[in-house]
Parts: sequence; C-alpha cells; structure tokens
Amino acid sequence: MDRRHFIRMTFAGSALGIIAPSTVLAGSNAMAGGVFYTKDAPGRWSKKVSGHLPIIKISKGQDGTAAQVVTPHEMKGYDHYIVKHMLLDHNYQFIAETMFNPMEDKAPISNYQLGDYQGALYALSVCNKHDSWLNVVEV
Repeated sequence: MDRRHFIRMTFAGSALGIIAPSTVLAGSNAMAGGVFYTKDAPGRWSKKVSGHLPIIKISKGQDGTAAQVVTPHEMKGYDHYIVKHMLLDHNYQFIAETMFNPMEDKAPISNYQLGDYQGALYALSVCNKHDSWLNVVEV
C-alpha cells in the first residue's frame, strides 16, 4: 500500500468512526447479529438469547429514575460468566458500567440512578464466551 492510499484510508476510517454511531447503529441496528447480538438478531448464538439478553427494569422514585439490569446467566467462575453491564443513552453514549467478579458475584445484577433521564436506554451485557448482547427500553 502506498503512502497516499494509506492516508486516504486513515481519513475515511476517522470519518466513519464519527458518523457510524449515529447512522449505522441508530434505528436499524445494522450491526446487530455481528458486532453485538439482540433478541431479534441473535446471529450465531440463536440458542443463547434467554441466558444472555439483559433485562432492564425501570422504576421511578423520590431520587428520580432508577434502572436495574439483570442478565439471567450463571456465574461459573472464570470459565463462563458475564463480564460487565454497560448503559448507553439514546445516542449510544456511555452512561455507566458495572464490572463483575465471577468468584464473588452470585448473579449479574447492576443498579443505576438516572436522575431525570428520558429517552431510549440501552443495556449491554458482555459474556466472556458469547459476546455482547444489547437490549433497549424507553424511559
């Protein structure tokens, strides 16, 4: 590859990185079933949906909105476990995450205070063997 081609590819990759989160992921979830998995696009893990898809529970109280993320998955030590949960806003921007220790955590459950957040809330559950799973709820 010559230098000019390399520079063009670098700029194209940078532009895609800026555009992709809002266009590729928004609405159509074009990356679902490949980069991450969903209930409707489980890709190669079609038999793993029930144990890997994060369940998002929303509650409202005096402190504002709270979210609980539960992944119905066993924690089998470092052999097979949920590594972490991540929360993303309606623009797929990072809100918070919880890391799990498979030797101490009995179940992958995480709790978050969202204050007055409104809109789509995405939860990502990452399994050490079966990749990343995305679910969404409207707050």
